[in-house]
Amino acid sequence: MLRFLSLFALFSGVSFAAIPVAAFLEGHCIECHDADVKKGGLDLESLDFDPLSQTWIKVFERVRDGEMPPKKKPQPEKNEKDLFLAALKEPLLEADQTDIATNGRVRSRRLTRVEYEHTLHDLLGIDIPLKTLLPEDRASHGFETVADGQQLSHHQLARYLDVADLALDDAFDRATTGDATYAKHHTPEMLIKNRGGNYRGPDLKNGESITWPIGLQFFGRTPTWAPASGWYRITLRGVRGVNPTADGAVWGTLRSGACESNAPLLYMIGLVEATATPRDMIFEAWIEKDHRLELRPNDGTHKRAPTGAKGGNVSFAGRNLEKEGYAGIAHRGIDIERIYPVANAEGVRKKLFGGDGLEALKAENIDKLVNRFATRAFRRPVTEAQSAPYREIAAKSLQEGDSVLEALRAAYRAILCSPRFLTFIEAPGPLDDHAIASRLSFALWCSMPDQELLELANQNKLRDPQTLAQQVERLLSHAKAKRFIASFTDQWLKLNQIDFTTPDTRLFRDFDPVVQESMLQETRTYFTELLRRDLSITSLIDSDFAFLNGRLARHYKADLALQSGEGLQKVSLKPEAKRGGLVTQGAILKVSADGTSTSPVVRGVFINERLLGNHIPPPPPGVPAIEPDIRGATSIRDQLDKHRNNESCASCHQTIDPPGFALENYDPVGIWRKGYGKDGKGAKIDPSGRTPDGAAFTDLATWQQIYTHQPQQLARGFATHFLTYATGAPPRFSDEAALDGIAKKATNVRSIIREVVLSELFLKK
Repeated sequence: MLRFLSLFALFSGVSFAAIPVAAFLEGHCIECHDADVKKGGLDLESLDFDPLSQTWIKVFERVRDGEMPPKKKPQPEKNEKDLFLAALKEPLLEADQTDIATNGRVRSRRLTRVEYEHTLHDLLGIDIPLKTLLPEDRASHGFETVADGQQLSHHQLARYLDVADLALDDAFDRATTGDATYAKHHTPEMLIKNRGGNYRGPDLKNGESITWPIGLQFFGRTPTWAPASGWYRITLRGVRGVNPTADGAVWGTLRSGACESNAPLLYMIGLVEATATPRDMIFEAWIEKDHRLELRPNDGTHKRAPTGAKGGNVSFAGRNLEKEGYAGIAHRGIDIERIYPVANAEGVRKKLFGGDGLEALKAENIDKLVNRFATRAFRRPVTEAQSAPYREIAAKSLQEGDSVLEALRAAYRAILCSPRFLTFIEAPGPLDDHAIASRLSFALWCSMPDQELLELANQNKLRDPQTLAQQVERLLSHAKAKRFIASFTDQWLKLNQIDFTTPDTRLFRDFDPVVQESMLQETRTYFTELLRRDLSITSLIDSDFAFLNGRLARHYKADLALQSGEGLQKVSLKPEAKRGGLVTQGAILKVSADGTSTSPVVRGVFINERLLGNHIPPPPPGVPAIEPDIRGATSIRDQLDKHRNNESCASCHQTIDPPGFALENYDPVGIWRKGYGKDGKGAKIDPSGRTPDGAAFTDLATWQQIYTHQPQQLARGFATHFLTYATGAPPRFSDEAALDGIAKKATNVRSIIREVVLSELFLKK
């Protein structure tokens, strides 16, 4: 310990502070963490004392949280522990604060591909999908926005350049030639025509086009080929459910795709809830050129109808599937119309050339137009020196004989490739008003600031708490906040991983695309409600309401009175409903399972890290994974009990396992069960346990009661996630007190977001 003492004194500047630290380590840690034993790979004897080292921060946190020393070992006296923590905290805190003051808590970060797409849409007025053309962003600390996990290689930069060219091509083409139009009504008679190959189209009966629950791939495809890639409004006329199910509807999916075996991918447009009463249904979606619509019943509980023909064909000759009791979706035609959801051609012209539109395209206006575009793209005023390179590009283009339009495009392209556009320009210390405007806008809109935010930044008003709070409310109430809800929940709750596993069809025969899409809608709508009404953060754990549609209620086996044809509806929950909060929602339960079985460890880590605010370290090297018995003959609890006998595992599992055990009554697709294995006939589930604080629970309901009485813990966890997402960096050691303060001020969802934005954590680099 002599080496540690001298190093600690050197870094801390207070030599006597090293004594309680060294004594504590010697008395409670060295036995397991010396050069010989080195449990968990940690050797404290040879570890240098670097106050910026994450290892020493973890040592502090695990002792503070009571995870170390292990429960089976002699525990330190409270005074001894307090002295150790106080002595170790001082140099860690001082070093972290010094580093933040010098370098900022957030390293430089670039736009994610989602932010890049939304920004180009708002900047240029275009609407073409762009994010799928860029490399995926790697998540760090749970979020794609975190700078530490981002890369910007030559390959990525080349892709950004390609996408910028594509975006500018579309914008300049629409600005100069106008918008293409397309509108066509497809009658039921037209929908049975086939261009070749096997017939897998709809049935034609009494002037209606009808699709039935036939299992052939691409059954329900229609001759509705899109003439060009673009956004379309699709209207299904007189949609009617044939032989609806108990909830009063026939559920299906409307998707687009090539609908050919060489291009099997289909893109979800929306759910079709066909009721006994005919009605028009309207959808809007991006459809690729030469892709067509596929409309089909897609309810896993439907009885499958025979094809009526050999091979891959379908025939309805001589059959009446309605009389035979099969469920179907009927309609009286499809209207398809080309739309431009972001801006029409005139709107694109104004974004590119200002209010004068094409009349501004004169050589004498080029410098003014370049300055204007650079100011919008860089999200702050530009100096003459900063805009000079781009003006020179335009001037050179003109000298070489290019048109004003070509010269302007060349300058705009260079602007879109500039670090001032692709990255966030922030200096260590307090952010200036334009940096605040950008950070706020990208946090809550996933895009550039609008004119109101920029004007407030120009007036240096955004550091005023009242003004900033008003802007938080305005942005969250705007339609663009839907982008934040989708992006944040995708990453925070891992909804973007819902397709990573496919439930075993032998075990979960009734799971279908309608259920999965409904699950996503349920969770996003629920979070939207928490945000809109500024509800308590405890609603993450439990609530007396939910958002369900008829198909999802049937999947959950929930006895609820729902109005058919109304889609997702807010419903009141009775205590016996076994639903409530985010934790019981199908999307959460599915992304925390593997499609075949559940694991209290996987779900426990998810609930701890995503909702309870507890960081779970990775397992020590060499510890085998726990494989659930998919036959259901053995309880996962029995396997975990053996695993927890390992001292290195026990300290973490006392935190991991309780929420996992509490949720074991839900299978991989979110259905309540009493036992493991097929139809719950295997080993009986025991959802009881004890929280890390020692509170006992017998089932999910009692576990929920424990945590709904801990709003500050939940608020702190949520504030941590939003801060990480919004700033691009996880909290630092010296941020802990500020997060505690936020949790004390606000325990409602919208209010927590506002308090994070008003905090110095958000307002500094």
